Amino acid sequence: MEVRELSIPEVKMLIPERLGDDRGFLAEVYNRRALAEAGIDVEFVQDNHSSSRRRGTVRGLHFQAPPRAQVKLVRVVRGSVFDVAVDLRRGSPTYRRHASAVLSAEAGNQLLVPVGFAHGFMTLEPDTEVVYKVSDHYAPDRERGLLWNDPALGIRWPLPERDAVLSDRDRRQPTLGELVTPFGPGAGESA
Repeated sequence: MEVRELSIPEVKMLIPERLGDDRGFLAEVYNRRALAEAGIDVEFVQDNHSSSRRRGTVRGLHFQAPPRAQVKLVRVVRGSVFDVAVDLRRGSPTYRRHASAVLSAEAGNQLLVPVGFAHGFMTLEPDTEVVYKVSDHYAPDRERGLLWNDPALGIRWPLPERDAVLSDRDRRQPTLGELVTPFGPGAGESA
């Protein structure tokens, strides 16, 4: 498996090797030992699967606060997404910046989102399905979010805002200026 750093080094693109022939392909999409040898030693405890019918569906930007914070390993099994991770770790040299990548079923690439980041995506095709591993179980009382289109984030989403399909909850998330970050030095202060 190839591991590449993105614009924020802790956010990594994982590219599994695909062995193909005229029938299709086989890929080892997760191997804990291989990832540990690449410096990624995470125990995942839960797999999630989301399906989005419409192109432009936005899911995020979400995270879980400590002590239930999660590492995520995200991959697309049908369609494609524009995937984003926003650094919420106060004191980090990349605090308040984001890394992004296009993930697709065709490419088979994956994104590793570490603890301390808000994560979300926008679907680029209809009927897109995303599967992701997490390092802690879902904890609704620790669930938090960040407004996906806050201008302070500087995210260049691939589709116009008018085409975005969102949940009511995601429309009401706090902006970066309103968010109280639970990560890093000064945790509990406004971002």
